[in-house]
Amino acid sequence: MWAYILKRLLLMIPTLFGVILITFTVIQFVPGGPVEQMVYQLRGRSGGGEAAAVGGAGYRGRQGVDAARIEEIKKLYGFDKPAHERFVEMLGRFARFDLGTSFYHNKDVWQLIREKLPVSISLGLWTFFLVYLVSVPLGIYKAVRAGSRFDTASTIVVLLGYAIPSFVLGVVLLVLFGGGSFVQWFPLRGLVSSDWADLSLWHKITDYLWHITLPVTAMVLGGFAMITILTKNSVLEEIRKQYVLTARAKGLDEGTIMWRHVFRNAMIPIMTGFPAAFIGAFFTGSLLIETLFSLDGLGLLSYESVIRRDYPVVLGSLFLFTLIGLITTLLRDLSYLWVDPRVKFDR
Repeated sequence: MWAYILKRLLLMIPTLFGVILITFTVIQFVPGGPVEQMVYQLRGRSGGGEAAAVGGAGYRGRQGVDAARIEEIKKLYGFDKPAHERFVEMLGRFARFDLGTSFYHNKDVWQLIREKLPVSISLGLWTFFLVYLVSVPLGIYKAVRAGSRFDTASTIVVLLGYAIPSFVLGVVLLVLFGGGSFVQWFPLRGLVSSDWADLSLWHKITDYLWHITLPVTAMVLGGFAMITILTKNSVLEEIRKQYVLTARAKGLDEGTIMWRHVFRNAMIPIMTGFPAAFIGAFFTGSLLIETLFSLDGLGLLSYESVIRRDYPVVLGSLFLFTLIGLITTLLRDLSYLWVDPRVKFDR
């Protein structure tokens, strides 16, 4: 097993290199970079939309600005060096886990991620726990009562929730409960109130839950379907196996068969998805939900970084999230050994 783990860890290096290389190469051909946007600011224009909207006739954003000033701007952002030198320097920083400094925020990328992480953690963890706490028992109950009216009705409900986009549901929730056309039971924006620091512990908890209810509800309903159906199908597959018939023939009661035999085997595909889902919850980001409920999280940071051509944030966050994704994939594969002793990687 240790040889397998070592091989997987070594394979992460070329994977990371390939992802960063492709992204870095594409960035070199994207118009409206930080130099052009700074030039627009110097000319008294907005560099966001006009710098990005470049036609086929050639880019004209640098006209009217002194060439020496443009060279100073290039040096400020590090674009005075050839692309291959900048790429090698970036790889050296990433090897030391130095993600660089944001062009737009003038902050360390690590600091930006730490500032935005609480919002994404709140959305991700609540979504993760609620989805699994509801979907797994529901899927088991649906499997036990397969074909019943409850099974049919619950399937329609969870599939309907899956079919409705989260941002559409968020708009409906705001209209109904956020002061739209009906009642205002929940706040419109933010993770906590402006006076949250002055509240008591109990009021801090209730204020936080009050703010997070609508965005989490909008995100969580669409996630019920996949885990519920996966759990139901997995349990049904185990119930129909020969060892269950043998256990019943021996006179074991249904509770013992379900919880000591069927449940343990049926949960293998569910449990193996826990590491990726749990760790991914810390870095999940929903741009539309964060924008709709005015939550400043990683989703909004990533989107603004792409629009503003904040390359250190784009490449630094890409490196970090790709590395986390590779590690969680390895943890997911190793979890098979924990839940299913029959799996042997050395074979």
